[in-house]
Amino acid sequence: MERPSEPKTVTVWDPLVRLGHWGLVVAFATAYLTEGEPEWLHTYAGYAIAGIVGLRVIWGFAGPRRARFSDFVTGPGHVLAYLKGLLTGQSERHLGHSPAGGAMTVALLVALAATALTGMGNLAAEEGRGPLAGIVAQASEHGAGLDDHDENEGAELWEETHEVAANLTLILIVLHLVGVALASYAHRENLARAMVTGRKRA
Repeated sequence: MERPSEPKTVTVWDPLVRLGHWGLVVAFATAYLTEGEPEWLHTYAGYAIAGIVGLRVIWGFAGPRRARFSDFVTGPGHVLAYLKGLLTGQSERHLGHSPAGGAMTVALLVALAATALTGMGNLAAEEGRGPLAGIVAQASEHGAGLDDHDENEGAELWEETHEVAANLTLILIVLHLVGVALASYAHRENLARAMVTGRKRA
């Protein structure tokens, strides 16, 4: 008996997209679970997030077709139509990101960038260290004359904003995982594995 032929696959995700994706998974998990203890690990995980996000944004304009924002960023109408089709079992399969996947990619990049940025602001406000130390110190100088209570409130604001951004990112990640599971089931395709191998069914 002849064995059924394997379905033809094509390369969709280039190595940088895949390494960046899993790098963000590891870096965010590390930063979120440490919550500052040990501080050096939390801090460097945050720097890794910032670096990977920055590189992914550049790659979104300079990378190959499937990595480019122009390939998967669509309007809200397309996103809603895809989600409706996904729930009714009539969604169109996309070789690259679906409209919903593209929207989630952008949302996660923005949320991760906000988390990293506010984390750097928090480090600068509390300890006078990090890339934003000079900017935060300059802002404090403009506010010279503020009492310790006002300065503490400024530091607390950075910390609270950082926590909100991190928790929002976590919520988006959960929604992303649900979306990946639904799309994998609807299109009979393991999307998580595709992000490891870089290949999808043609």
